Amino acid sequence: MPQFHPFTGHKQLRIGRFSETGRVYLITTSTFDRERIFSEWRYARAAIQAFLQPSLLKKSRVMTWVLMPDHVHWLLQPGDDAGLSRLVGAMKSSSARAVRQAGCKRRVWAPAFHDHAVRCEDDILPLARYVVANPLRAGLVRRVGEYPFWDAIWM
Repeated sequence: MPQFHPFTGHKQLRIGRFSETGRVYLITTSTFDRERIFSEWRYARAAIQAFLQPSLLKKSRVMTWVLMPDHVHWLLQPGDDAGLSRLVGAMKSSSARAVRQAGCKRRVWAPAFHDHAVRCEDDILPLARYVVANPLRAGLVRRVGEYPFWDAIWM
């Protein structure tokens, strides 16, 4: 019987990955071992401040995001100065450093991420609504406005 390896399949996520400047992508990445790190306010705040830094994003835009206890969704538009993998890697790295500086002793992010290229501009707003409604679907709140860890450029 083949031995289970926790990172099996992550290489598969990269096959065919291509980032296009100006294209919008829905990104999902989880915490390591799906630990609920961001249930703690100080860790969530540190991560958010880190992944939204203008010096990190440069010409890229975070259109919508929601930080859940054990994962994050970003609706990203990479600029011409960053490929998608490099941008997501920088956002994960910066936020992990910030969370560790806030006192977290655990590994923060799982090594991979899932991406979905938005092919039709008309799909962007429904996807943004999907992203910010995550806390509702997870049963964490009764109204989106009750959840503190999200934002959208349309607000």
